[in-house]
Amino acid sequence: MNLKPATRQKIDEVITHYPVKRSAAMPLLHLVQEDQGYVSAEAIEWIAQKLELQPINIYELVTFYPMFRQHPIGRRHIKVCRTLSCALVGGFQVCEEFRKQFDCPPGETSADGEVTIEFVECLASCGTGPVVMIDEELHEKVDAAKARELAARIKREAAARGGSRPR
Repeated sequence: MNLKPATRQKIDEVITHYPVKRSAAMPLLHLVQEDQGYVSAEAIEWIAQKLELQPINIYELVTFYPMFRQHPIGRRHIKVCRTLSCALVGGFQVCEEFRKQFDCPPGETSADGEVTIEFVECLASCGTGPVVMIDEELHEKVDAAKARELAARIKREAAARGGSRPR
């Protein structure tokens, strides 16, 4: 498993905090995803071996919890809330606007590798919907016009960087 030395060190240290190794599975998944950007099949096998478990024990966590990704995502990660409070005030239209702006359906990554758009469950800001999270930044009361503004900003930043990352 090709992890940064600091990540490997943190993983070894985290395991010592648990009297039963398997209890470290979730923290290890978070550390691997933070290092690699997603949890690969190789990572599932590696974590299982590290914790003396069967790979299925790790796979079931990765597939149950929606915060774990099994595939690489774009350089920018756009999450649009689809829960009822956001849906009632335009969440679906906001997601559709991002789809149009990046020619990328929810659940996929744009052809240039710049963005991944996801339609997700609650982003915990129900009174200020529709809510969008771009990377780690929360945007509230997002309508189609604001979605266009956010998309334009992402495109400008990508252009200033000299383009998108290769896929």
